[in-house]
Amino acid sequence: MRCLTALFCLCFAVSAQAAFTVTVERKPVDQIAPAVQSSKRLGVDPIDKVLVLKTSRQLQLISGGEPLKSYRISLGKQPQGAKAREGDKRTPEGFYWLDWRKVSDRFNLAMHVSYPNISDSARARREGVPPGSMIMIHGTPIDEEYPEWYFATLDWTDGCIAMKNDDMREVWSLVKDGTMIEIRP
Repeated sequence: MRCLTALFCLCFAVSAQAAFTVTVERKPVDQIAPAVQSSKRLGVDPIDKVLVLKTSRQLQLISGGEPLKSYRISLGKQPQGAKAREGDKRTPEGFYWLDWRKVSDRFNLAMHVSYPNISDSARARREGVPPGSMIMIHGTPIDEEYPEWYFATLDWTDGCIAMKNDDMREVWSLVKDGTMIEIRP
């Protein structure tokens, strides 16, 4: 039964990945605020997916298939390619969930990405390496020696997705636990 469930999930992930290969166009900023404010008044969370585009260093908030807002991000120190093992300093690629969050002493706010998924675990097991864990979307350190702007243009994490603290606070308030995150090359 476990094998059938794993096979079903793998087939779904592969087919879902093929279905989401279209280019996403962003809405102008002046159209974003009304959509977010009206959905807050209705008490509905408008964000049903987070999309990370590694090549363009963007995190997009998606609602109903349409991008609502885009943010500049930083990636792992080795940004090319998908995460293959623990300690490779790469950001994963694929479909995951934002499954829990915490206030971080080092990086302010942090939302956990459910890496590794079944495919990542199976690949790592085949290769005989640990897959890694604790991939997060988080803010930047508050450090007097290195101000926040210093981190904005660098890929500096150990594989996580980092954002400016103001941007992270906004994403934290708009995205609920259990939201899907797709990380593309």
